[in-house]
Amino acid sequence: MTVLIIDDEPKARRLLKLLIEENCSKIETVFTAEDLLSGIEIIKKEAPQIVFLDIEMPEHSGLEILDFIDKEHHNFEVIFTTAYSEYAIQAFELSAIDYLLKPIRLDKLQLAIEKAILSLGKSQINIKIEELRKSLNNLNFKKIALPIADGIKFVNFEDIVMLKADGMYTNISLQSKDEILISKPLKHFVELLGANSTFYKPHRSYLINLKYIQEYSKKDGGYIVMDNNETVSISKDKKEEFLAIVQSIG
Repeated sequence: MTVLIIDDEPKARRLLKLLIEENCSKIETVFTAEDLLSGIEIIKKEAPQIVFLDIEMPEHSGLEILDFIDKEHHNFEVIFTTAYSEYAIQAFELSAIDYLLKPIRLDKLQLAIEKAILSLGKSQINIKIEELRKSLNNLNFKKIALPIADGIKFVNFEDIVMLKADGMYTNISLQSKDEILISKPLKHFVELLGANSTFYKPHRSYLINLKYIQEYSKKDGGYIVMDNNETVSISKDKKEEFLAIVQSIG
C-alpha cells in the first residue's frame, strides 16, 4: 500500500513519514510533497491509496485538492492533518472526514490508517470534502454526514425529528418519515449536535429536535409526543429543565 504526505513543513513531513514507516506494516511506500500542486502530480503518477493532507499551506489550501484533479483520480482516502481550533473540528466531525491533530499521536495515526483502509473505494471523499469546505467557509454548520450501507447521506439538521439509541446503534427519524439506522452510539450524536439549541436530550435514550414536539403529556410521569407520533420518555431529573425550555419556546 502506498501513501502520500502533503505538508509544507519539512519537520512535520519527516516525523509523520517516520511514524508510518516504523509502526504501520501495511504501508509499503511513503511519498512526500511540500505543497499541494507537487502532491497532485504524485497522486496522478503513483496513485496512492491514502493521502495525508495539511490544510493550512501557502498558495493552496489542502481543501482545494479537488480543484486540481479529475474524478478518475478520486480513488484515495484523505486524512487531514491540522492544528485547527475546536470549533473547526466540529466541521470535520459533521462531514465524516478523518483528521489528525498536530502534534500527531501514534495511536490516533494507526487508527486513522486502519479506518482509511476499510473505507477505500466507498467513502465518497469528493462529496465529503465539498461539504467540509462549505462548513468551514460559512462557519455555519447545517448538515451532518451519516454513513449508510452504500456511501454517505448528508442530512440537514432541521430535517431530523429525533434520534433514538438502539444499543451501539442509533435510529434517526427524518421529517420525510424515513428512518436511518447508523452504526454509532447515541453519545456520538449528542456530542455533535448537543451544542445546537434545537436539539435536546430528555432521556438517556433520546435526542430530540424541539421544533417537532407535538405534545407534552403529564400522564404516566410525563412524556413527549413527537410529530412522527413517537413517544419519548423524560428522565425525572430533566423534567423541570424541559418544561422551562418548552415555556421559553412558547
